[in-house]
Amino acid sequence: QVQLVESGGGLVQAGGSLRLSCAASGSIESVSVMDWYRQAPGKERELVASITSGGRTNYLDSVKGRFTISRDNAKNTVYLQMNSLKPEDTAVYYCHAEIWTVIVGLWNDYWGQGTQVTVSA
Repeated sequence: QVQLVESGGGLVQAGGSLRLSCAASGSIESVSVMDWYRQAPGKERELVASITSGGRTNYLDSVKGRFTISRDNAKNTVYLQMNSLKPEDTAVYYCHAEIWTVIVGLWNDYWGQGTQVTVSA
């Protein structure tokens, strides 16, 4: 089995910073793209940032210049450094990864449990 475990959420004032981490563990053969999504109350889940195994990144327009996604391939871990946070960044943040597992022998989507980020005005 594969697990994605997130950490680093919390409460911060506007203008502050947080760093999210997500570690994948289990019967992992290979990890392709790793992403961060978020979902605010009453809104659909949206892709915040993604990073390929080669390091190519992509960002939601509203977070460009403020958020930075990175990964440690040796640790199967992805990070999201969030600076200059705004109240509109408040949401549950979910880690996602495309993983090839030894047991299944296919690329599958895996999700973390979510971590709450709350930005106060």
